[in-house]
Amino acid sequence: MAQTLIVDRNLSDQTNLISTMDMDVPQIIQPLINQLYNGTYGDFWSYIIFGIPVANIVAAIIVFILFLVLRKIFTKIILEFLLMLSRKTATSLDEQIIIRLKEPIRFGFIVVGLHLFFLLIFIQSDFVHLLLESLIIYTIFWAFISLIEAFKDYLFNYRTIDKQHSKELSGFVIKVIKGIVIAIGASMILHNWGINVTGIVASLGLGGLAFALAAKDTASNLFASIALLLDNSIRVGEWVKVAGVEGVVEGVGMRTTKIRSFQKSLYTVPNHLIANNPIENFSRRGVRRIKMSVGLTYDTNSRQLERIILEIRDMLQQHPRISQKETLLVNFNAFGDSALNIFIYAFSNTAKWDKYLSIREEVHMNIIKIVEENGSAFAFPSQSIYLESTPQKGITLNSID
Repeated sequence: MAQTLIVDRNLSDQTNLISTMDMDVPQIIQPLINQLYNGTYGDFWSYIIFGIPVANIVAAIIVFILFLVLRKIFTKIILEFLLMLSRKTATSLDEQIIIRLKEPIRFGFIVVGLHLFFLLIFIQSDFVHLLLESLIIYTIFWAFISLIEAFKDYLFNYRTIDKQHSKELSGFVIKVIKGIVIAIGASMILHNWGINVTGIVASLGLGGLAFALAAKDTASNLFASIALLLDNSIRVGEWVKVAGVEGVVEGVGMRTTKIRSFQKSLYTVPNHLIANNPIENFSRRGVRRIKMSVGLTYDTNSRQLERIILEIRDMLQQHPRISQKETLLVNFNAFGDSALNIFIYAFSNTAKWDKYLSIREEVHMNIIKIVEENGSAFAFPSQSIYLESTPQKGITLNSID
């Protein structure tokens, strides 16, 4: 008797539930399910489990599995086909967009499948509704972040900023933009759940102020690094002198710059010091100065001196590795204490250290040959002492016994 009452109650529940099955379930799926209720095995399909007909439970599971299969098909066929087409284009941007959007789109299939799953089992509680909306927001902002990653290598033009600096700067900007997008997405999800985001931000205001004061130096380094990268003041591999440190730049980061000194010591210099101090960049000179004073002995006559000056000047003017666009001077400069001084001033056509030394050596050797060929010699610090003879007076020596 009790079993009969339970069956009758179940049938009553079936009748009441099935008669109101025009909810928000898609109009294609639910009519198909309704046909099962009127079919041969209608009693089985309309049996209620946890308040849900068996047919709807089975349909919900099948629909969800179907979307998982569609997700797999989309990945293996459609995305691969689009990637094949993108590889034939001149730019790699379209390929990066497809690759980055792959995972958000795949997750979108799961979200749609869950939405239909809950519709088919008639679960439309506020919690499920908010959960699905939050997943949709999450998927959309995930796609935004993926697009930002795809455009990362195209934010800055390598023709205006060198490749290393472009990567550093774009990496920093990408992190900032992604942080903003994540913050907006998180605030929308929290607002969707009825959480007062404004109140949270206001409550964090005092803590944020304290954090900003504590991170003042870090922030100044970050902004200084942006200024350095945009100004293109220094590059990796350049010889610079800044803030009392001289050496070769090994790396420019978002907080510090690493400089290897010529004694092989590694200096890590905060970027705000570099940005606020004069930077002497030796690698960007293009040319390098050769400055010297040649001293000839005082027994060099005027004709020899004139000839030596003319030949040195002509040698520098004809030298293929001496820059003719820069100042070139060869002049009798001064009467020194022990030499006739010739001032020589010119520039090599390169600033590279090894090549400059080679050019300077050639110039020195040529000057030596010119001086020797003209019968003169190089002076060295010396003093001449002249003794004058004076009349000697008689000197009487008294012997002492």
